[in-house]
Amino acid sequence: MNRIKDVLSEKEIKQTWLAEKLGKSFKIVNAYACNQKQPSLETLFQIAEILQFNPKDLIDTKDRK
Repeated sequence: MNRIKDVLSEKEIKQTWLAEKLGKSFKIVNAYACNQKQPSLETLFQIAEILQFNPKDLIDTKDRK
């Protein structure tokens, strides 16, 4: 699980903006944000750099049941 959607919301950034910065489609970024698809580590680090956020903090490590 990742926290991309939460971080985007906290920073008041739209998924379309992130998609443009990543050079990926909105559909892919939306899938990342909704946890339907997980980004590769390389992409996760790119997202963290763009959002100026610690990549480790983009990963939700809480146990979910």
